[in-house]
Amino acid sequence: MASKKAQAVANVPQKKGGGFGLGGVSDKQLALFTTQLSTLQDAGLPIVSCLKILEGQLAKGHFKNVLINVTDDVESGASLSEALGKHPRCFDGLYVNMVRAGEAGGVLDVILARLASFKEKAQKLRRRVKGAAMYPIAVLIVIVLILLFIMTQVVPKFEQVFRGLPGGEEGLPPITKFMMSMSEWLVKWWWAFLLGMFLLIWGLPRLVGMTPGGRYFKDKTKLRMPIIGNLYKKVLVARFTRTFGTLISSGVPILEALDIVKGAAGNAVMEEIIGEVHDAIREGESIAEPLGNSKARIFDDLVINMVDVGEKTGELDKMLMKVADNYDEEVDVAVGSLTSLLEPLLIVVMGGAVFAIVLALFLPLLKIIDSLTGG
Repeated sequence: MASKKAQAVANVPQKKGGGFGLGGVSDKQLALFTTQLSTLQDAGLPIVSCLKILEGQLAKGHFKNVLINVTDDVESGASLSEALGKHPRCFDGLYVNMVRAGEAGGVLDVILARLASFKEKAQKLRRRVKGAAMYPIAVLIVIVLILLFIMTQVVPKFEQVFRGLPGGEEGLPPITKFMMSMSEWLVKWWWAFLLGMFLLIWGLPRLVGMTPGGRYFKDKTKLRMPIIGNLYKKVLVARFTRTFGTLISSGVPILEALDIVKGAAGNAVMEEIIGEVHDAIREGESIAEPLGNSKARIFDDLVINMVDVGEKTGELDKMLMKVADNYDEEVDVAVGSLTSLLEPLLIVVMGGAVFAIVLALFLPLLKIIDSLTGG
């Protein structure tokens, strides 16, 4: 069966050529590479043959060049982990350390299978969260464009009518005057409005995150945001427990595993907590205690108790993976709830904005009708 799997991988049409490219490698491409490498290793093929088969399947680009270099290094006598470690933009510390642990224990095929599973689940979680975020962002963009069209194309036509009324602008309601002033500004500076929105939503958070203090403040704010903050915590816990559990089950020492997890946390507050756990273990304490004592309270009692049980029973890796699976399911539920909540909320925002514009435009008309009917 294993040889058939290897033959299936090897029979994929190969694309020759080197080529040049910049940047790293996508999560999807890395997950596929790891799965295929695990299959070939499980079939008993030498590592160099495995790498050559997989490199031959790739189109010209950066990742193909990286695999050519990795293959050359392994052929020259370097271990696979050493060769992969020379390309940190493609293979991070977690990847390299797990491969090193697999080489040391003589179970590289098992570790690669575990690593492939980890990459696939991490990619699935990331895709799920991104997919949930795309819908409200797209709706919000449409709302902004619709309101901008109304303010720059519709309101100015009413403005011409209002200026021809007896009393001109002086007799208009305050909300109408405000709407007309805003319309005049947007007609001239609509591009500045869009640029300002872009910088506020996209540029400002990145500018704040350029300093350590600013990054910590930004990450802490994410955790405290209503509704979204709870989902963000679940994603962080799922990522931490799955990464940590995968490393421990692969034979990576706990302190070294925590260093790797800290580098892959993606949140300054989480990094601080992991650092506290690392220091506590080095002083002879348990993992559960510093997790429970952290001020940020990212980890709830369920996680802390399961970690505590895992430490006492010697099955910490299994407990961590159970927590990760549980939180993956909770993220699914939270994403669905968030989408269901945001949809009517955005409709209310859109309706409120349109109502304000309609009210501002029709109040003067109602005043005219009242004057004509003698009301």
